[in-house]
Amino acid sequence: MTRLFNDPAAFADEALEGFTAAHRRWVRSVTGGVVRAAATPAGQVAVVIGGGSGHYPAFSGLVGRGLAHGAAVGNVFASPSAQQIRSVARAAHGGAGVLLMYGNYAGDVLHFGQAAERLAADGIDTRTFAVADDIASAAPDESAKRRGTAGDLPVFKAAAAAAEQGLSLDEVLRVAERAGARTRSFGIAFSGCTLPGADRPLFTVPEARMAVGLGIHGEPGIGEEALPTADEAARLLVDTLLKELPDDVEDPAGQRAAVILNGLGSVKYEELFVVYREVAALLDAAGVEIVDPEVGELVTSFDMAGVSLTLTWLDDRLEELWRAPADTPAFRKGALDAPEQDGRDPLAEDTPDAAVPPASGTSRHAAGAALAALDAVAATVDTHADELGRIDAVAGDGDHGIGMRRGSTAARRAAADVHARGAGAGTVLTHAADAWADRAGGTSGALWGTILLSLGTALGDRDAPDAARIVAGVTEACAAVRRLGGAEVGDKTMVDVLVPFADTLADAVAEGLGLTEAWDRAATAATEAAAATAGLLPRKGRARPHAEKSLGTPDAGAHSLALITRAVHGTLLDRPREDRPREGRPREDQPHDHH
Repeated sequence: MTRLFNDPAAFADEALEGFTAAHRRWVRSVTGGVVRAAATPAGQVAVVIGGGSGHYPAFSGLVGRGLAHGAAVGNVFASPSAQQIRSVARAAHGGAGVLLMYGNYAGDVLHFGQAAERLAADGIDTRTFAVADDIASAAPDESAKRRGTAGDLPVFKAAAAAAEQGLSLDEVLRVAERAGARTRSFGIAFSGCTLPGADRPLFTVPEARMAVGLGIHGEPGIGEEALPTADEAARLLVDTLLKELPDDVEDPAGQRAAVILNGLGSVKYEELFVVYREVAALLDAAGVEIVDPEVGELVTSFDMAGVSLTLTWLDDRLEELWRAPADTPAFRKGALDAPEQDGRDPLAEDTPDAAVPPASGTSRHAAGAALAALDAVAATVDTHADELGRIDAVAGDGDHGIGMRRGSTAARRAAADVHARGAGAGTVLTHAADAWADRAGGTSGALWGTILLSLGTALGDRDAPDAARIVAGVTEACAAVRRLGGAEVGDKTMVDVLVPFADTLADAVAEGLGLTEAWDRAATAATEAAAATAGLLPRKGRARPHAEKSLGTPDAGAHSLALITRAVHGTLLDRPREDRPREGRPREDQPHDHH
């Protein structure tokens, strides 16, 4: 378990601060992560990688010449936010565009995709690539759904080495695609991992058993087997990977492969070497030529006791890139001169716009109601955080409660700050949206940021928030979440609650009910819909590979949304009647205060 920490909520930030202090030769800190200590050479594509904390040396430890130009670092097991990624990418940009690379997890896909859109709006040519190497997480015909594990390293390195050679952005992307298509990983574990401050691991493995095909975020394996000897473990790993070769490889004999035997956190190096001796022998017997193998901790999962094996099937070009020199805090190959330091003022150090947009008196008054709702949301999440984590751990990684607590707390603080400076309801909610997405990371962070942003945009800073305007915001939030996450009703996600909530609210208001009564009816529908997700099998997200395990348990995201809708209803009841959102036309009797 993780024993040395202060405030668990500050663990990721403090770890990154210490990492940067220890490795100033290679990296320097920027908002959202780290970049190389020296500027990206003019005209060179910048490869920016990223993901959650808890996987060191991924991702910050892989920043340096020959590898990444920057790394965006999220909270523990949570993707960095779009704003963090944008900040790091702007600091790393050398004028030739940016390739964003990450593991194929829903939260990372959402946030890196949003960051790419923002960078494009900044005038920075940007591409994205998700590594999907873990063969246990999806069948070969659904390889695009596979998650990224230790295969991140050879794919990142191939792209970065191509960038060092001066290739164009599209050419670097093609190299990443080639390396990704020829990389496969498979892992086993003997115990789960425990996050800082947690009193139990995310999953457990029975005595004398091992989990097979686990994920690096504490996701349970796809099965269990008897605890093996080192040679038996090696045989399972090698045999499993040799059963699935790249499309253009018919027989492993005569092929070359980059080989990574990766420790997941608490397997000692000597144990890894015992396993590797048999891995090498088995690959040699299969006729595989091993090229520059790596044995050690490269993509970890806190203190998980486990190992994974990665094979990247090489051609001449990929072998050249795999052998190319690199110099980072945690990965070195070949020889490079010491990098030059510079004291530039990075583009990523954007100074937030402190100005609060002008708002009408009615909107500033309504902002108080919005802040009260956010207070209730944060309090409800805090009360139920442990419960949400337990639900999520049944088939996922168990961090839903942690992420929701981080996000809702940050949203409340950001809202309180701008409310105190005279912001209207729309600005209060949009600032809360950015803070939630930025602090929580992960899929839920992106989706809740979208929900609050939709509501804030609909309310604006001019008019009083009448029922029709609120219904429009909720309806747009529902549509935006479906567009962004790609989920529909029946997939066992928050969409299973958001859709009936939005539809019921709209129907009730159309019938003439007041907002408080309409919201009550919609919150009841949300609660019923959340309970009904217990009977569904997940078709999206990290729970999908363990669908049967989740049967009988509601979806954590659906459950948290239902709890929040009921908490917000409580704030509507608590408001004096004259302070509640009006049911008809917005008030125009208040003067607009432009300050």
